[in-house]
Amino acid sequence: MNLVPGHLQIAAYIRAAAEKSAKIKPADVDALIRAKLDRQASFQPGREFVFYVHEQALRLPVGGPEVMRAQLTHIQFVVMRNYITFRVVPTAIGAHAGLSGSFTRLSYDRYEPVVFIESENSGLFLEDKDSLASYAEVLKRLDREALDAEQSRRLITSMLA
Repeated sequence: MNLVPGHLQIAAYIRAAAEKSAKIKPADVDALIRAKLDRQASFQPGREFVFYVHEQALRLPVGGPEVMRAQLTHIQFVVMRNYITFRVVPTAIGAHAGLSGSFTRLSYDRYEPVVFIESENSGLFLEDKDSLASYAEVLKRLDREALDAEQSRRLITSMLA
């Protein structure tokens, strides 16, 4: 929850974050940028995307002020799509349900959902019922704690002012 989710990142933001990573080799940065930008093609009508993003990720100056301005402007543009929901978890609430770390819940029409967790050196898909129930509870709590979509848009607008 320290970074803007990968599906919402712009190239300059990806580059700035990758250059600070202990894991990513400089020779791999351009391929990483292409891969992350290519994943954004999954934003299609008929699918639903909900992002819970901690306010700190929006305020952390990854790449400096110009990159962050462009990143926040990009988020504003992307979330205008009616199938993308963007909710900010405000810093003012303190501890919150997402403190254990970032994750992605993937749901399908024909298959059971899975949760994907990515760490510094590996990724893990969780399919067991207990894990899915635990992450479903995290999402329920984040839903209660986060700003609504309109409040989140207003926060980003105020950060750009």
